[in-house]
Amino acid sequence: MRSTPKKTCQAIIDSGNHYLGAVKGNHGNFFKAIKRHFQPQERVDSVERGHGRVERRSVSICRSIELFSEAQQWAGLKTIIRVVSYRHLLKGKYLIINKPTTRYYISSLEETAQQFSRRIRDYWHVENKVHHVRDVTQGEDNSRIRVQPLPNIFALARNLALNLYRHNDFDNMAQAQRRAGQGLDVLVTLFRMK
Repeated sequence: MRSTPKKTCQAIIDSGNHYLGAVKGNHGNFFKAIKRHFQPQERVDSVERGHGRVERRSVSICRSIELFSEAQQWAGLKTIIRVVSYRHLLKGKYLIINKPTTRYYISSLEETAQQFSRRIRDYWHVENKVHHVRDVTQGEDNSRIRVQPLPNIFALARNLALNLYRHNDFDNMAQAQRRAGQGLDVLVTLFRMK
């Protein structure tokens, strides 16, 4: 049986849990309807500064599910969330203002805009801490290893490396990987070998 987002949502609800998932352009008419008919009922704004950029974020929620004709096809759907992000880059004394990015989410939860904002930010922290590091620093997406069980073995090795780096108080995984590649003495230290 092929897994689809709607079936996945149904399985999550059937198991007694809740979901919060992104709605993208590949959801066709439902995505278009959300963009067209979204009416914010509550909104929260936030500003974050760091890493040479300023990001303003506006999170709005809509609980008027009846506005969306395909909404009943999504099990337990109670809230539609819109996140508009403005990322400004600081280049010396200049501020480069980029176009806003708008993302939409659906959820079976009934929470405030503030709570959804926190949930979505927490998700992106995980994405940045794990997946981005694996994709960029360790080149996982560029890997040509396709024959089982090698992809699983290499994923375990990458996870082991990240856990060793973090356990040894490295904040920058790229720096940790470079240091580990400098010689066996660094690897002995990481593995706490005698």
